[in-house]
Amino acid sequence: MNQILINSKLQRTAVRATLLAVAQLGLLAALGIALGQPAAAQTADEIVAKVLAARGGLEKAKAVQTERITGTIYFNPEMYGPFLAEFKRPGKMHNEVTVRDKTVVRTFNGKDGGWVINPFAGKNAPEPMSADDVKDAANESDFDGPLVDSKAKGNTIELAGTEKVEGRDAYILKVTHKDGTVSNYSFDSETYLLAKWSGTDTIKDETVTRETFFHDYREVGGLKFAFELVSYNPGSEEPQRIVVEKIELDPQIDDSHFDKPPAPPAAPACSPAAGPPGRR
Repeated sequence: MNQILINSKLQRTAVRATLLAVAQLGLLAALGIALGQPAAAQTADEIVAKVLAARGGLEKAKAVQTERITGTIYFNPEMYGPFLAEFKRPGKMHNEVTVRDKTVVRTFNGKDGGWVINPFAGKNAPEPMSADDVKDAANESDFDGPLVDSKAKGNTIELAGTEKVEGRDAYILKVTHKDGTVSNYSFDSETYLLAKWSGTDTIKDETVTRETFFHDYREVGGLKFAFELVSYNPGSEEPQRIVVEKIELDPQIDDSHFDKPPAPPAAPACSPAAGPPGRR
């Protein structure tokens, strides 16, 4: 098998898109599910109210204080590896993606401190996130998602119409975050499950669109989660697939896990090769 070289920009983009997709699993816990009734809502407020009230309110979702998600990410059939995503109120996160024995780590302390270790870019020690990355991390680590307490968070929600998502009708809720970031969430018009997320990013002064589709919903602790996510990212020839293997609600996670991560240990020095055996 030929070695696949990972461009550091593409790797950063792919990992960021992965973690955005995984972060949206937290959104599912807060949104709830409406089962078996055709959607009749005509306004954004009505759709949000139906989604949030479908499971009897937010009490159960807001009772969850920590969350751990583990699984495998597939960049392509030859390049894949395990991922870990951890979240803790209020707004803390720790994410890891390991490919070819190299691990990208991103942490955010829920305030204004974030760090990254990216050995694919030659950065084996933790470095502070840029201002843009801190902004992204703050959005990613929103434990309840943008629809919950949206006004208090400064988010604006609009009904942007309907669309077909994988052959099914869906309502599109356009969310404008306080920082100006815009995302679209498409909910199946019958189940109210999140079917698709889309958002834009800027790469080399060009605006590009990312999309993530959500499949294989399962119940964990009375809450519904998608266990397969398929993302389409610019610069990648194949869709990126995330398969969730386990979701834990309220695991014990120390606050220090969301601070500056320790540098990984240095690789052991190679022993000198043995010389040819001596003659007798």
